[in-house]
Parts: sequence; C-alpha cells; structure tokens
Amino acid sequence: MNPSLETGLGTGEINVNYINMMDSREKDRTGGLRKSGYHHGNLKEALVSAARVLILEKGPHGFSLIEAARLAGVSPAAPYRHFKDREALLAEVARRGYAKFSDSLEKAWGAGEPDRLTAFRRLGHAYLDFALTERAYYAAMFEAELPPDGDPAFHDAADRAYRTLSAVTDRLESASGTERPVPPEAVFFHIWSLAHGAATLGKGSAAPALSRHRMLDLGVELYLKGLGVAP
Repeated sequence: MNPSLETGLGTGEINVNYINMMDSREKDRTGGLRKSGYHHGNLKEALVSAARVLILEKGPHGFSLIEAARLAGVSPAAPYRHFKDREALLAEVARRGYAKFSDSLEKAWGAGEPDRLTAFRRLGHAYLDFALTERAYYAAMFEAELPPDGDPAFHDAADRAYRTLSAVTDRLESASGTERPVPPEAVFFHIWSLAHGAATLGKGSAAPALSRHRMLDLGVELYLKGLGVAP
C-alpha cells in the first residue's frame, strides 16, 4: 500500500504537511551533492537527482543545465557526457517518472479485480498519490512541454502510461448501458482530465476544502453514472 494511505488522515487523504515532508525527503537525498559532488560512476544519477530538486524549487522551466551541474557538484561541462541539453535531462526525469507512474497504475488496476468499478477507483487514488508525492516527476511529465520528436525512450515510457489508462477506460466504456456509446478516446480524455484536475487544483495555494481524493471520487462517480456504468 502507498505510504500516503497510512498517514492516519483517512483513506486517500494527504495533507499539506505530508506533501511538504515528501518534498523535504527529496531535497535531503540530494542536499549532500552540494557538499561532496558526485562519485565516480554516478554522474547521471547525481544530475537527475539535482534536476528533481531544482524542479521542486523553480519548476521545470526555471533552471539551466549549468545550475544542475552546480548542484551536483560538477563542472559546467560534465553534464554533456550524458545530456546534450537541459531538455534531454528533463526528458530523462520525465521518463523515469512515467515508468514509476505506469507501475503504480498497473498495480492499482490489478486486472480489474474484484470488479471494474472498485479497481477503477483504486487506480484513481493511485494517480493522485503519485501526483501529490512525486511532484518533481509529475511536473517533468506534464509541465516540461518536451518536444514530440525528442527522446524515444521518454515517449515509449509515456505511451505505456497512456496504453494502461486507455485499456482501463475501454473496459469501462464496454460496460456502458447507454444507447449511443461514448467514443473510447473521449472516455479516456474525460477521465484523465478529472484526475489531472483533482491533482493540480489548489497548486501553489491553500489546499481545497474538499480533499482531492474525495473530489475525484465524486467526479468519477457522476461521470460513470452518466455513462450507465455505475449504478
């Protein structure tokens, strides 16, 4: 179970202090880079970790490759051994994020057991848990505006996440009781928008009065009832 569900705040509820604690852990993991630099063989890992800290501090567009090198404790030229530019570094962060994101979604879906609706709600909570506890990855994935013709490994990782969600929404749409079925791609983007909206609402300000998990549950319930999927 995701540790965010074991905070004593109720099922799926994560407060601002918990999110800040997760961000602090991310900074702690890389804070030592400022003092000791990198050791032989882990330059790439040091740069990715530095980028994640800088994304949290400044956003995916708010730092340069030189700043990442400085935080990692290496020369300005060192990053070019692995990354041709800042976008390439962001693509690697986003690729790792998508891989972890897909793992979480697939585990939560659990082949649709014990039933599709229960599994789907579980998947929605997994989406939010990832967005709220892996904010650097999430920002790299959805805010970096990486070019469509960029790193193939990044695009392969993103496609895996899309395929997972698309397969799930196909299962839901096939159970629709409406006379005029909604196109599967529309269901896919509607559900994705609900989850993404719940994850980003209140970003940078006070948390919304209604918990994001509850917000998503209500939105999905209304949507699925409209499709004739939920009773």
